[in-house]
Amino acid sequence: MNALHRATLAAVATLMFAAPALAALKAGDKAPDFKAQAYLAGKPFTFELATALKKGPVVVYFFPAAHTPGCNLEAHLFSEASDKFKAEGATVIGLSAGNTEQLSDFSKETEHCGGKFAVGADPGAKIAKTYDAVLEKKPEWSNRTSYVVAPNGTIAAVYSDLNPNQHVQAMLDGVKAAKAGKSGATK
Repeated sequence: MNALHRATLAAVATLMFAAPALAALKAGDKAPDFKAQAYLAGKPFTFELATALKKGPVVVYFFPAAHTPGCNLEAHLFSEASDKFKAEGATVIGLSAGNTEQLSDFSKETEHCGGKFAVGADPGAKIAKTYDAVLEKKPEWSNRTSYVVAPNGTIAAVYSDLNPNQHVQAMLDGVKAAKAGKSGATK
């Protein structure tokens, strides 16, 4: 092996270990189990993923912070679609690491969740980290990433985009795919 070849291999190895790992959960991966302090219509309870999965698929959507424009819109869109998710036998929970002290109000306000689905607190983005759903520029907050977890505990669909407009449709499609025993698209 000549010196140029060794230098090239060393440079490639350095880049491989210096680059950030892309560890996003994908369809087919095992979903990390979690429990979270949650609110539904302002009432506190403990949300347990394993318990919710006994009833059917679960949409776990991470959002950066309550009472921020994009998160307000996304919560409102999930609220408007809550009957569609229920018709498919799916449970929806929004999880946030930002503004967690405001989640009780956020869960009941008509212009946001409207008491139609649970929102859970994720202080320090601990759950978000296990789902690779942290906001890159503010890692103590969750990113806008949504998952459908199939009743068998595997990820059926993933959608990650800071724009909140397509999350609901992507998750509805993912729930339908999970019910049909297929994996949904990953974005």
